[in-house]
Amino acid sequence: MRSTATTILGAGAALALLLTACEGEGAGGGGGGGDADAAPEDMTVGVAMPTQTYERWLQDGGNIEEGLEDLGYTVDLQYADDDIPTQSQQIDQMITQEVDALIVASIDGSALTSQLDAAAAAGIPVIAYDRLLTNSEDVDFYVTFDNYEVGVNQARSLLYGLGILDENFDEADDAPEGPLNIELFAGSLDDSNSHHFWQGAIDTLEPYLEDGTLEIPSGQDTIQQAATQRWEQETAQERMENLLTTHYSGDTELDGVLAPADPLSRGIITALRNDGQGPTIEEGMPIVTGQDAEIASISLIEQGIQHSTIFKDTRLLAEEAVRAAEAYLQGEEPEPNDTETYDNGEIVVPSYLLDVEMVLQDNYEEILVDSGYYTEEQVESGQL
Repeated sequence: MRSTATTILGAGAALALLLTACEGEGAGGGGGGGDADAAPEDMTVGVAMPTQTYERWLQDGGNIEEGLEDLGYTVDLQYADDDIPTQSQQIDQMITQEVDALIVASIDGSALTSQLDAAAAAGIPVIAYDRLLTNSEDVDFYVTFDNYEVGVNQARSLLYGLGILDENFDEADDAPEGPLNIELFAGSLDDSNSHHFWQGAIDTLEPYLEDGTLEIPSGQDTIQQAATQRWEQETAQERMENLLTTHYSGDTELDGVLAPADPLSRGIITALRNDGQGPTIEEGMPIVTGQDAEIASISLIEQGIQHSTIFKDTRLLAEEAVRAAEAYLQGEEPEPNDTETYDNGEIVVPSYLLDVEMVLQDNYEEILVDSGYYTEEQVESGQL
């Protein structure tokens, strides 16, 4: 039994949050990395992004570059095509060329310790961007979203789509008794955010798994079993196909899938379509969640195929990264709004967290089109 209602919901508007600066030493020991007397045009910021194959990282890199260049700084923007040695070499080169600050969205947050050591030795402040850099004390700042809440909202959207929760996230008056069958997907294990997404989702789903409202026919209920290396769409599709063949070949019906990112969602949906399910939620497509509000998935949500996604306004995240970098370049420090959550194995990294929003069929226009993030024509075509 599935609910197809899509009332406007949200985890809180992604508001522009100001980042102030104060004097002091950096978390990684670097302190302010810039010369307060130097002009912006005399300073360079290295920006290391993981890949160009994922829509959001292109937007992140472009937004950071534009923001820094608008302030007069030179930007060395590099994409590593999801190859760890390539990213390591790119950052090594940035350090050799004496960039004044580094903004790093890592492929594997634990794979850059030697680069972080070198940056600290050179007095270059390091800002981790949306993926925590781990196992090093030489990380000065972290800008990201509230990643635990991302998982909470993915699980809530799944429960809402299944009719278990109402639009206020309370128990629905006509909630099905269950059991409803779901399967769980997780992100790449080398991305620290995957673990926060997973924990937020599992903490939210656990009461319903314990009381029998939800069941996982495959029994694959650990993050290791559900993980999707490098967040690859094809990997998610293949795993969904295997799950369907192994556990849903008889009368067992799949009601929903927890998918932590839109490329995975689309791979899962392709597998479901190939299995003859759908084509829309109203016509039998299981409830599938997502994340990142990619245009192809927003088009699927508009058509009633994908149930939901989580919008993380990367324009605002880029602004926070730019403000943090500028603080260091001016010999100051950015001010965090979280100093407890992100323990990287060596230190608790001071962080700035942004809010997220749940996107459904009934509210995508308000959140994404009215705000200028996408045009209606882009939504209709599913392309930028």
